[in-house]
Amino acid sequence: VQLQASGGGLVQAGGSLRLSCAASGRFFFGYVMGWFRRAPGKDREFVAAISWNSGSTYYADSVKGRFTISRDNAKKQVTLQMNSLKSEDTAIYYCAADREFRAATVTMWLSYDYWGQGTQVTVSS
Repeated sequence: VQLQASGGGLVQAGGSLRLSCAASGRFFFGYVMGWFRRAPGKDREFVAAISWNSGSTYYADSVKGRFTISRDNAKKQVTLQMNSLKSEDTAIYYCAADREFRAATVTMWLSYDYWGQGTQVTVSS
């Protein structure tokens, strides 16, 4: 699976952005998809994840109620809608795919098998 993230940019605090991740390859359908981010000087952190059938979604506490993850298996695409953005959301955002669903590790970046190249999100205050 190859992943291509897009949609990042510069936005003012309180604004919105919509990130997309396009997947190529045969096995997207059954994979867990996640978004992670890395801010300058910080470790990579979990943002959101979604199960293969959209039946389960997971969010970091810092983004709950503001971000929404969704997927379209027919289009092999995952979307992260980000609203009410804050300066602390500034980071490079990465989409990732995990071949096996494990609820205990869905928030752990080491669990994911494939990674996109990242897209920069900058929120100005």
